[in-house]
Amino acid sequence: MISMAANLTVLLTGSLCLYLVIVLIKILHKYWWTPLRIQRAMNLQGIKGPRYRFIHGNNKENSKMRKEALSKPMATLSHDILPRVNAHVYARVNLYGKNYLSWGGNIALLHITQPELVKEVLKNSVRIFPKRTSKERERSHDNIIDKILGNGLVTSEGEKWAKQRKLANFAFHGESLKNMTPAMIASVETMLKRWKQFEGKEIEVFQEFKLLTSEVISRTAFGSSYLEGKKIFDLLMRLCFLVDRKVSQTKIPVISEFWKTAEGIEADKLAKGIHNSVMEMVKKREEKVFSGEANSFGTDFLGLLLNAFHDPDKNNRLSEQDLVDECKTFYFAGHETANSALAWIVLLLAIHPDWQEKARKEVFEVCGNQKPQYEGIGKLRIVE
Repeated sequence: MISMAANLTVLLTGSLCLYLVIVLIKILHKYWWTPLRIQRAMNLQGIKGPRYRFIHGNNKENSKMRKEALSKPMATLSHDILPRVNAHVYARVNLYGKNYLSWGGNIALLHITQPELVKEVLKNSVRIFPKRTSKERERSHDNIIDKILGNGLVTSEGEKWAKQRKLANFAFHGESLKNMTPAMIASVETMLKRWKQFEGKEIEVFQEFKLLTSEVISRTAFGSSYLEGKKIFDLLMRLCFLVDRKVSQTKIPVISEFWKTAEGIEADKLAKGIHNSVMEMVKKREEKVFSGEANSFGTDFLGLLLNAFHDPDKNNRLSEQDLVDECKTFYFAGHETANSALAWIVLLLAIHPDWQEKARKEVFEVCGNQKPQYEGIGKLRIVE
């Protein structure tokens, strides 16, 4: 019996040692051999970059450079903002050239800044540069980004992308935009009335435009109240904050496969909250139709999505997750782009008062003292 127990102990110990050796070999292959092989292959093609560092790549350096750049104000207000918002990219373009290789953990990142190459990638006519699948994004630590956009228009491809693009195109058709104009004007008027109490004082316009764009999107695309939209926006912004923190983090081999981080747990809760908020909005719209209070789901973006969600043809029907993902994409992408553009425009007008006067003069010439109309907006060449 003692001999059998001893043999079993030796067998188990040997098996465990063999397993640990196999795991170690896989870790070294994934986090050392493969990155070094890629780095050497790129160097032979003339693509240089910062040296790969075991497991974390260049994450620590990137985080340090970003913090240093944001720790002090810009010396002068200008269009030259790359050294501040992407300090690591700016430094490496100057050091290694317009195209260089860096590392997000063990993932190789080829940075391209030459316009003709960027155009070639975006054109992608023969599908050489496909979008990453959700599994690939998860392997490259982008799974929190998936919780923001899901498999919506930004991340999907092929037939699914074509169907989603068709819905988005219809929502942004000229006639649809024309019908949105009164709601946009009403939202701006509300904001300007609020601003009157701050006359002679400073206003944080970036935050003000956040409120404005969230209200406009809620009213025009989803027919919902500002408060309903604000709840979804707030949850999405908290998710974005997690993504920003996760960019500089590195997954620990093996342990990360079994241990969920605090950020990951928080991201799951936020994603569930967004899903529930969108479906609450959907159910309100459905109840109006099912009770006879409304004769259709509507012609706004949510209405178009609901028509596809209830399409009798299974091939054209949107799933519940697809419906939620499209709403998230529209809320997030529309809000961030419009908000940033408005804030940047106001900053530039403040820096260049001569253009501010030209734009104001044109508005009065085209619109007079009346509220702007859809047809007149198209004639504003300077403002455009």
